[in-house]
Amino acid sequence: MPYAELSTGVRLFYEDQGEGEPIILIHGWLGTARADLGGILDWLSEDYHVIGPTMRGYGQSRPPQRDYPIDHYQRDARDMLALMDALNVSKAHIIGYSDGGEVALLAAGYAPERFKSVAVWGAIGYYGPDMRPMIQRTYPADYLSAEEIERNGITNPDAYVLGWARAAVHLVDSGGDLSLSLAPNITCPLILMLGTEDRLNPEVYGRKFIEHTPNGQLIMFDCGHQIHNQQTEQLKRVVAAFLEKVEGGRD
Repeated sequence: MPYAELSTGVRLFYEDQGEGEPIILIHGWLGTARADLGGILDWLSEDYHVIGPTMRGYGQSRPPQRDYPIDHYQRDARDMLALMDALNVSKAHIIGYSDGGEVALLAAGYAPERFKSVAVWGAIGYYGPDMRPMIQRTYPADYLSAEEIERNGITNPDAYVLGWARAAVHLVDSGGDLSLSLAPNITCPLILMLGTEDRLNPEVYGRKFIEHTPNGQLIMFDCGHQIHNQQTEQLKRVVAAFLEKVEGGRD
């Protein structure tokens, strides 16, 4: 299976499937492209060349033992741009779920010229004060599955979750700007998708992000955080129509 050695000093495992225009597909917290988004990956690869990296510290990527410094989202975004360099992908669509969606928004904000479109769900680019108690409720880690613990080599689940929560609370307490200030940079078409019952990603913050983008749209689904599992066919319809419109509008 393929690995990429990146200029950022990490070795990322990645799925590589299909032919056509490239899509960078980024998984969520504790996941991998296959574990989180396998069905979406297989579906997209019918028409596109899908590259699904496993972010540093997760799954088979190296270094092992994921950590959560306060800039971990930014670090992952730099990894995604370095992955594109390593694979000679000059420009791509980028799609992300949850933490992977936050990384996608950052990458597109850092290097807008490298992306044809952005589609994310379960991500909002801004961690406002309403999110603080929800973040704190992610600790302790008694909800982590045995599969998640084994896949990511987690030896102390409570300490692991606390690392993420501390970084997230720091973000809230520092003003909440994850990628909001970069939103005006994202000039390509963008859709931000949220579930009406997604308690960690309030609709009001999604709207706040979209208001700062020149070509963005918020789409709401009647479900929770995992839109790809809870409203699979509707998500596929929305994303397919979005990508077809973007591709149809190419110069």
